Amino acid sequence: MKTENLHITIAGGGSTYTPGIIMAVLNNIDRFPISSITLYDIDKERNDDMCLIINYMLQNNDLPDVKLTQTSDPETAFTDVDFVFSQIRVGGMEMREKDEKIPLKYGLVGQETCGLGGFAYGLRSIGGLLEIVGFIQKYSPQAWILNYTNPETLISEAVRRVYPNVKMLNACDMTISLEETIARNYGYNRENWIPKYYGLNHFGWYTSIYDKELERDVMPELIQKLKDTPMKVASFNSGDNSWQDAWDMLSKITTNFPDQIANNYLEYYLYSDDVVDHADPNYTRANQVMDGRLKHTKDVANLIRSGATDDVIDFDFGEHGQYIVDMATSILNDEHRRFMLIVPNYGAIPNLREDAVVEVPAYVGRLGAEPVAMRHHINDFHKGLMEAQNAAEKLLVDAFFEHSYSKALQAFTLNQTVNSAAKAKLVLDEMIIANKGYWPELKEDAAPVLEEDNRI
Repeated sequence: MKTENLHITIAGGGSTYTPGIIMAVLNNIDRFPISSITLYDIDKERNDDMCLIINYMLQNNDLPDVKLTQTSDPETAFTDVDFVFSQIRVGGMEMREKDEKIPLKYGLVGQETCGLGGFAYGLRSIGGLLEIVGFIQKYSPQAWILNYTNPETLISEAVRRVYPNVKMLNACDMTISLEETIARNYGYNRENWIPKYYGLNHFGWYTSIYDKELERDVMPELIQKLKDTPMKVASFNSGDNSWQDAWDMLSKITTNFPDQIANNYLEYYLYSDDVVDHADPNYTRANQVMDGRLKHTKDVANLIRSGATDDVIDFDFGEHGQYIVDMATSILNDEHRRFMLIVPNYGAIPNLREDAVVEVPAYVGRLGAEPVAMRHHINDFHKGLMEAQNAAEKLLVDAFFEHSYSKALQAFTLNQTVNSAAKAKLVLDEMIIANKGYWPELKEDAAPVLEEDNRI
């Protein structure tokens, strides 16, 4: 494996998260010595804007010798590449808006990665990421793929079925964003923490958070703080009121279920009625992002085009970019650092089915991820929630590969945000129309052929 003059490709290069990844790369150039960056995106306008922004960042950081390329051609993007950072959004914000608004019409959670919106997004994302993985296996099979593309457990399950030996890590930055927000609110340093956690993606719980400096498990005191004083929005999410709602809801979850700290996304499953009651069906999170982060990125690109001489890069990068670069350096330098990753279970959670795709701590080195196995069984409450949701996810992946309408309907009905098979069918049928050209064509399954009963 090369250890210098690295070539990285960002799949979904036009994403508003790309500057954060690039800034993390630039800040870690000694550990991650790149010489070439390629931005791959099928949305030319967004990729043009981002290429302009990234070139500006390279010039302002005295790295003009780093080669920057933008392309929509897979062969150009994935030939002789060492690392691929994947953050694609199949269907863009237009389809995200439909993912959120269609379920809300029927009184169900409308969210990007959770609920039926997440399932709709998953059926789009599976095909998109399988295509990219196929390109990489063709042009650079030695490359490591570090995937941020959502919904992570669906993606991981599908890719594993087609490419069981692919060099790929699936990660979500929500756990570290949650940890960082907790640490900043209550006066801790997250860098000193060794958290233990288990679940599915956006569907899990902390069992302990050991603080190396304080030499104790601080989770009991964090639980009390969350119950007594809801968190405030951290700087990397400043100006986004929806995050304040999320942290208020996390305090409610912690008050009602105080044994562990839950991933805040569990609000969509545990309190789906509250979420729906407080949602605006005409102006969802997708609209907020389009009017906020997307517009801001466009404005920055236009300032650069107009010849601005002042530093116009004012993004709050948060933890997103640093996390994926830390994973890359841990592979490159065989550092065996610890991350939360989405991996096949295979006993990591001993009383959960082995073929589940779970999110647990894992050490990462040159050979990839080595998951940490739990030393005890999880409780029946969490196990029941996870088994049902995991079964729904597996049914959905089956539906993708088998083009099965009945399995898609089963998956939609079993999703833990859904309280009615009738509503699940209404949403599925409308989603099929909205996702024409993105989803595989779902067909009614053939009736089973029954053998003749020859018993006397």
